[in-house]
Amino acid sequence: MIASLGRVLNTAFTKTAPDPFVIAVGLTLLSAILALTLGTYPDAETLPQKANAMIDAWRGSDGLWKFLGFGMQMCLILVTGHALAASKPIRALIGTLAGVPNTAPAAAALVGLVAGGLGLINWGLGLIVGALFAREVARVCASKGIKVHGPLLAAAGYMGLLTFHGGFSGSAPLKMSSETQARDVLPTSIYESLDTGAVPISDTILSPMNLFISGGMLILIPIVLWLLTPKRDDEITPMPLDDESSTHEPNNTDAPSGFPDWIERSPIVVWALALMLLWAFTRFSTKQGFMSLGPNEVNTLMLALGLIMHGSVRSYLTAAEDGARGCSGIILQFPLYAGIMGMLASSGLINDFSRFMGSVANETTAPIFTMLSAAIVNVFVPSGGGQWGIQGPIALQTGAEVGVAPAKMIMAVAYGDQLTNMLQPFWALPLLAITKVKAREIVGYTAVVMLIVAVWMVVGLLVF
Repeated sequence: MIASLGRVLNTAFTKTAPDPFVIAVGLTLLSAILALTLGTYPDAETLPQKANAMIDAWRGSDGLWKFLGFGMQMCLILVTGHALAASKPIRALIGTLAGVPNTAPAAAALVGLVAGGLGLINWGLGLIVGALFAREVARVCASKGIKVHGPLLAAAGYMGLLTFHGGFSGSAPLKMSSETQARDVLPTSIYESLDTGAVPISDTILSPMNLFISGGMLILIPIVLWLLTPKRDDEITPMPLDDESSTHEPNNTDAPSGFPDWIERSPIVVWALALMLLWAFTRFSTKQGFMSLGPNEVNTLMLALGLIMHGSVRSYLTAAEDGARGCSGIILQFPLYAGIMGMLASSGLINDFSRFMGSVANETTAPIFTMLSAAIVNVFVPSGGGQWGIQGPIALQTGAEVGVAPAKMIMAVAYGDQLTNMLQPFWALPLLAITKVKAREIVGYTAVVMLIVAVWMVVGLLVF
């Protein structure tokens, strides 16, 4: 039954989902139509006046270009995580751990546990290490004569994107951890009307509710992957292992050709910069407190660790360039998400939707409805940051309407966002490139994990 469900979901997704950029454009047009037909503009009476007001909001300070800084933060999370994963110490650790499992179910479970655990630290790190670890486990198991199902291992390597938003690179809790960060992403009118101020990570990422939900996921995910392992040889598809991943380090065995070449290979530059970055991170933690950690501080630490582990400018830049190839979606789509938020906020539709949610939900059901709606939105807006910009104001205002703490509403959006990453292959592209597995081959497995984890999330939201 579970395998049949996976096949149905897999077929439905591959036949109906266009490219995420196309979806972002479609949502922009839909938002414009809704703003014109259902929105309210106090200073506009005729349709042309409404259209001009809508376009002004779309291009204004709370519109199209509001997420430029936010988008750069998300790009750096991906690039610094990718670079750290590509360093020699991390790759050596991957090689050591890959020899641990001695059965196919244990292999899938271990890959899922490692990817999910690292996703809580940094989603870029979890994604790339998960992919590299899945491939290395497949290689080591093949050398032992253990038949492992490549698509299932690749799906297991993607589990970091199912846990990340409850961790230290989750954009929603991090963007609300300080007033400055919150103002960067929320419309000014919404921020001022909510009067919530900063929500420290002690109330979100490190809250008892999130520790319960995220910790439980690290137990559930390996169990489900273990049970999903094919038992018959004719159901097993080996992972392609012919080509090496593009995630590699440059060859530095030849002698330096001069001073520029020498300094690029020398640890002096990277260690000097890493020392300054660690100093800055320590200063922030001492003055502001660890609970005020935001995206900038996470990126500071990840950059410092990556520089130290690579040991040279050339090695780090090569890895960073590999990671930067995955940023095009963020760069192109974040402005569209910001524009959608600007149109919905200026037209009053965010307030209208919040009041509607408040009328049909109560203190118990509002977080669950928010999580489920976030899961649906994420299929079409596959970016935790972009989604928080659009749905965050609605969630926070709905919470205020029914008396739910902002921290719980923030995490409800976070859980819904990460949940349907298991249906949306947007962030899986680097993993698919490394494992040489097709998206349609993993979605059936990730969808089953998603459904079981969704039940666990609902339980957590009800208990707390």
